[in-house]
Amino acid sequence: MAEIIEIKDISSPELDVYARLTQAQLKNKQQRGKGLFIAEGTKVIEIALKSGLEPVSLLVERRHIEGKAKYIIDSCPNIPVYTAAQDILSRLTGFELTRGVLCAMQRPEEKKPEDILACAKRVAVLENIVDASNLGAIFRSAAALGIDGIILSPSCCDPLYRKAVRTSMGTVFQIPWFRFSGQWPVENLEHLKSQGFKCAALALNKNAMSIDAPELTKLERLALVLGTEGSGLLEKTIKACDYSVYIPMSAGVDSLNVAAAASIAFWQLRYK
Repeated sequence: MAEIIEIKDISSPELDVYARLTQAQLKNKQQRGKGLFIAEGTKVIEIALKSGLEPVSLLVERRHIEGKAKYIIDSCPNIPVYTAAQDILSRLTGFELTRGVLCAMQRPEEKKPEDILACAKRVAVLENIVDASNLGAIFRSAAALGIDGIILSPSCCDPLYRKAVRTSMGTVFQIPWFRFSGQWPVENLEHLKSQGFKCAALALNKNAMSIDAPELTKLERLALVLGTEGSGLLEKTIKACDYSVYIPMSAGVDSLNVAAAASIAFWQLRYK
């Protein structure tokens, strides 16, 4: 049975992981050789647990102990459950956004390229995506629209940032991902090509083809390469790809948010 611990002071050190450690500090906080991350809300926590991730502690608003958090607490009988009334917890940064339940969890081992690429037909490659909300939204679309894995450039933000996890609705635990090391982008995209992938850059240039071009959907293995929220893909990334692809638009609109563009690309170019 879980140990319920009443918190009366928000300065309690047990709450450091929820209130005072930065994302970088959580990532580097070693417990059994791994860092930590925070999952927010019952649905996201349930997905994380079903994905085999290891909980460390829970922070639950008192009124949810026998309510919506009961299933999660019963599923984690060997970890401490910290609790307090809402007026105390509301003083914790961001707690009002969590619907009353937080879980500190061990970071999973990062996937290796071969774990994803061996059987994948469609992957998303993300370059310099630094906004956690955009990253989480891309993961959610990828899960819904048949993408087999996500590959991050070295400078992308962490998919296990609290905001990314929340925005993804837990799909960061369902879609396998890894971060490229080595020289970005040429060396990394060449590795994809060596595994049989064609690389399609979502970019506006004179050589770009429409995203509904029939030859694209016929490709057996395709990597969709999407760039940063502001300036898009690096020129050298575009040159290293096999295709440049654009989404036809009207009303004088020249571009979409990267998360919206990703959703359209994932649907249009899904493996059939």
